[in-house]
Amino acid sequence: QVQLVESGGGLVQAGGSLTLSCAASGSFTSINAMNWYRQAPGKQRELVAAITRAGITNYADSVKGRFTISRDNTKNMVFLQMNSLEPEDTAVYYCYAEDGYRGRDILGRYWGQGTQVTVSS
Repeated sequence: QVQLVESGGGLVQAGGSLTLSCAASGSFTSINAMNWYRQAPGKQRELVAAITRAGITNYADSVKGRFTISRDNTKNMVFLQMNSLEPEDTAVYYCYAEDGYRGRDILGRYWGQGTQVTVSS
C-alpha cells in the first residue's frame, strides 16, 4: 500500500504564489502517473495537472501558463508550482498516484488527504 502526503497549502492574496508538494511512501513497484486534482465547495473534483514518470505533462485549460507540475523520481515526489493565483483557484488540492510500470497493469491507485489553498481577493 502507498501513502501520499501533501503539503504547502495556505492562504495567499490574488497574484501570489504557492508550491505544493506530495511524497509517496510505503510498498509500491513503480509510481508512473502522479497528478494533482482540486475540489472547490459545491463543485466536482477536477484534474489540475498530470505528469508521467517520463515527464509528459497535461494541464487544465484554466491553469495553463500559471501552474507547473514537476516530479523527482528518486524521491517519489510530485510538485505543483502555482503562480498568478486567482480566487477561483481556491479549493482543496489532492495528490493522486498510480503504481505500475508504464504500459503495464495498474497495481494501485492512491489519494492524498488534501491540502487547502485559499486565494483572497
